[in-house]
Amino acid sequence: MPKSIARLLGLGAYGAAAGIVALFLLVAYTSRRTPTGGLDTTMAHVTWLSLGGVTLALVVAHHVIGKQLLIIAREGDAGQPLGAR
Repeated sequence: MPKSIARLLGLGAYGAAAGIVALFLLVAYTSRRTPTGGLDTTMAHVTWLSLGGVTLALVVAHHVIGKQLLIIAREGDAGQPLGAR
C-alpha cells in the first residue's frame, strides 16, 4: 500500500471516530430530560449507557486501525500483526 494512501486512510479512521463521538453526543443531547418533553430519567440513562458501550467499542476499533495505518505510512510496512507491538 502506498504511504500516502495509508496516511489518508489512517487519518480517515480518526475522523470517523470523531464523527461517531459527535453522533453519540447528539443522541445524548436530544434524549435528555427537558421541562417540555424528552425521555424520562431512567430511559435516558439506559440509552446513554447502551449507546456509550457501542460508541466506545467503535472508537477503540477505529483508533487501533488508524494507528496501524499511520505506522505503515511512516515506516512503509507494519512488520508485525496488530497487537504484537
